[in-house]
Amino acid sequence: MEVFEQVQNALQSGDADSGFDLLIERFQKEKTYPLIFEARLMKKRNELGLPLIQTDSLRDLDEGVRSRYEQATIEAAKEVGGLFLAAGDVQRAWPYFRAIGEKEAVRAAIDGFAADEGDETLDGVVEVAYHEQVHPRKGFELILKHYGICRAITNFSQYPADEGRADCAHLLAATLSSELAANLKYAIEQQEGAAPASSDPAELVRGREWLFEGNAYYIDTSHVSSLVQMAHSIERPATLELLLGLTEYGKQLGEMYQFPGNAPFENVFEDFGIYIRALLGRDVDAGIAHFRRKIETCDPQTAGTAPAQTLVNLLLRVQRPAAAIDVAAEHLKDADPQFLACPNVLQLCWIAGDYQRLAELARERNDLLSFAAATLQPA
Repeated sequence: MEVFEQVQNALQSGDADSGFDLLIERFQKEKTYPLIFEARLMKKRNELGLPLIQTDSLRDLDEGVRSRYEQATIEAAKEVGGLFLAAGDVQRAWPYFRAIGEKEAVRAAIDGFAADEGDETLDGVVEVAYHEQVHPRKGFELILKHYGICRAITNFSQYPADEGRADCAHLLAATLSSELAANLKYAIEQQEGAAPASSDPAELVRGREWLFEGNAYYIDTSHVSSLVQMAHSIERPATLELLLGLTEYGKQLGEMYQFPGNAPFENVFEDFGIYIRALLGRDVDAGIAHFRRKIETCDPQTAGTAPAQTLVNLLLRVQRPAAAIDVAAEHLKDADPQFLACPNVLQLCWIAGDYQRLAELARERNDLLSFAAATLQPA
């Protein structure tokens, strides 16, 4: 019997559910999983006495009917999403789970994903894991492993969310540092007869100026420079330690690889090395003094207020908010807050708990709202 006749007979037998079950069974055999989703919902619409082909908004339904239909939608989405996951198709499973606000099952599937060479599903898994932010760390691992550091750096620079960002940054820094250390150790073994035990690039290059003769380098220098400049947004000490090691290596590179940076980090490896050391609590006063001098020495026509903003952020990171207020009050008082990469002076007062100064500055600026905020705080 032709399938349309089978469906017609089942639906007209007085037991419509058996007709829908016949459809669903067929779609399961054909692995046309999206049609299972539609069949489940049509079955529920028939049960609820709703039009079988949806034309109206669910908002127009009675609350009880709408609730039952929405529950059926959730169950159908889980079923079909689960079928796609069982088939190893993370990318097609995700829209169903995303629609119902659930990602744990997809995350678990991504966690167990191991791509073979030429795996056609890899791009889809990376898209869901990293770009859709279902499992950023695992997605970034896959990018590093299968696409390389260059693409990983590009993807990291475009990543919009905070969730998973610290893990991804550490993976990136650890991978580059490990590759660099392996290359340095090999070169040292060739020269000295044995590879050092250390895997810290800073230790490996210390006292070995010969490594850099003839403008030698041991990993893509632009990658090193790009990673070092991530320090602005890195808080994890272990990641900062890795970046500091990269600056020590970078400082030894020949002049042709000393790429100029933006003020106040014109000398990328030198300036970021000082910045990172201060963030790690080493030579803090020297670091602050270094960037305080930058405010005076950088060309304001090209640097603008970037040196002052950098110093404000550094002072905040090393727990000196009162000093940050002084810098902002002196150098950023006329800056438009929406273009600042650091808190403005009123925000700094609030962070520091200096409500008296907040009130004073608010008066100077004729800012009644900030004055009210300061006034309401206990003396």
